[in-house]
Amino acid sequence: MQEILLNIESKEIRYALVKNGRLYDLVFDRKKSRQMTGNIYRGKVTNILQNIQSAFVDIHKESGFIHISDILENTKKFEEMFEMDFDLEKEPVEETNTAQEISQLLQLDQPVLVQVVKEPIGSKGARLTSNISIAGRYLVLLPNSSHRGVSRKIDDPASRDRLKKVIRSFEMPQNMGLICRTASANATTDMLVEEATELLHTWQSIVDKFHQASGPTLLYEESNLIKRSVLQCVDKKIDRLLIDDYTVYQQCKQLYEKYATEHPLKIEFYRDKTPMFQRFNIEKEIDRALKRKLWLGSGGYLFFDRTEAMHTIDVNSGRSSQNTSGGDVEETLVRINLEAAEEIARQLRIRNIGGLIICDFIDMRSRKNQRRVLERLKECMKEDSAKCTILGMSEFGLVEMTRQRNRESLSQTIHVSCPYCVGSGLVKSHESVSVEIERAIKRLIQQQFALKLVTHPELHRYLDSGDKEYYTKLAKKSNARIEFGVSDLFHLNEFQFYSTTNGQKIDV
Repeated sequence: MQEILLNIESKEIRYALVKNGRLYDLVFDRKKSRQMTGNIYRGKVTNILQNIQSAFVDIHKESGFIHISDILENTKKFEEMFEMDFDLEKEPVEETNTAQEISQLLQLDQPVLVQVVKEPIGSKGARLTSNISIAGRYLVLLPNSSHRGVSRKIDDPASRDRLKKVIRSFEMPQNMGLICRTASANATTDMLVEEATELLHTWQSIVDKFHQASGPTLLYEESNLIKRSVLQCVDKKIDRLLIDDYTVYQQCKQLYEKYATEHPLKIEFYRDKTPMFQRFNIEKEIDRALKRKLWLGSGGYLFFDRTEAMHTIDVNSGRSSQNTSGGDVEETLVRINLEAAEEIARQLRIRNIGGLIICDFIDMRSRKNQRRVLERLKECMKEDSAKCTILGMSEFGLVEMTRQRNRESLSQTIHVSCPYCVGSGLVKSHESVSVEIERAIKRLIQQQFALKLVTHPELHRYLDSGDKEYYTKLAKKSNARIEFGVSDLFHLNEFQFYSTTNGQKIDV
């Protein structure tokens, strides 16, 4: 059984796809950071970077980044974005000469019509393009391109031929194109014509708003998570949609009426007092997905780490190594790796990890076993909606892969860097701080003769082991005296010196 759970809060909507009682995918949509991908803006060029042929564009309270390749038409990008084939009877339009300079195309303060193709992540602004595409359920309208094509995911030749004939027959401006999405395979001609007309009206509305606006403005907003959830239920044949907010429940029922004949979907309002995500163990899964170490059923475990350049996933045998005596060690390690491959694919979706990923599997001697693990990983990644590329396994058991980064990861959404350790996850040991205190005392007793050292309670207890006695003797040698105090408000590594004569803080 497949079901989608929608948890509605005042500042956040959480989406969970559950298959046979197990969390399969997770999306957070927060009020202050709604998804921008697909949104179309009237922007203003704020800076041109000639050396990298790019520009920064102000897009309504955000700053975006556009490269010259996102301004000139790029056929390959359309093919990648929509997994499509162009009309076979029509020769592909030659790529525009990319030898042009960006300064010939954009000027400072110039108003531009742009679309977000990649979310802002961390310190990186949104990636923009001027090659606009407006997506419907069955079709994608390309207002600036004459290409017409069909998604590669439609592999039935009869359906492909029918769709190509339909989109060729549409009466549209010559400079506009259309792409048939996967869902269009089951759509009638009338349904396609109706949606194409709607998309053209939407484009005209965008153009009108662009000319009426005087500054950076949002012209078109991609459908929200609630509408996308209903459409996904219909397209993916989901059995149930469960919502814990009555207003959104009514909204989903209304949205579904249009598609009721296509798929019998149960839309239910969650009424129990126990929070829905707690009842279905989603909260536990979220907690697991935020940890670096994740145990597997076999007794092995995964260790997730992130650097600026990549994510690494280390597979370890853990407790399972204790049960391999007398058996086939190689086969035991292969079973752990196979389980790890399935869990890695699931965790990449739940954690929404993107970019370059290195998976370090447990070493296996047999090339056949290495291929088994690699094929299992590829098979499990096929259902991922994000585009993934997986290379072969090296002789060291390393698998290099990339996963499309379409929004912030789960960790980036929920966490901020610790202001004390600056995101490193490390603080100084008590011994290190004790050495720093000793150096500070040696400097201060040359000028001050009455000191008070204030520390965090845990550090204060550590200093009781002999350091305080040493500091007192050190002060006496210079005819000074030192007292000790404690403050719960201090950071674990923090210490301060005060003058006991006037109570003033002393700069160390």
